[in-house]
Amino acid sequence: MKEYKIENNIPRLEEYKYLCESVGWTNYMNFEVVETSLRNSIHCITVKDNEQIVGMGRIVGDGAIYFYIQDIVVHPDYQKNGIGNEIMNLLVEYLYTNAPDKAFVGLFASQGKESFYERYDFKDFSPNMTGMFTVISKK
Repeated sequence: MKEYKIENNIPRLEEYKYLCESVGWTNYMNFEVVETSLRNSIHCITVKDNEQIVGMGRIVGDGAIYFYIQDIVVHPDYQKNGIGNEIMNLLVEYLYTNAPDKAFVGLFASQGKESFYERYDFKDFSPNMTGMFTVISKK
């Protein structure tokens, strides 16, 4: 992998917006509250090429029993270079070091990306468990 600057830090709002826009997530995000969400992350990784953010990932949850891997995103121009793997390796390493025994770690995989997460031992437990979610809409 090319030398990228990998840090344990929270991206700035502009950096987060830039990554979301690059992968088409803009319509799914409420950028008015993103800064609070990012600040409340348990652990966050950013990847930069020089000073330009090119990828990120974070862990959210209650910090005790429930953890969720969230916002694994790599700018399309940098995909297929091992950046997503490096982000996941660091997040999983953090969890194995810091999460307690029997902690529940969840994530939602975008369609077609399931095999990426299966490499990290994430599984679809259907029919025993059903991944469900709702999104609050205040329009």
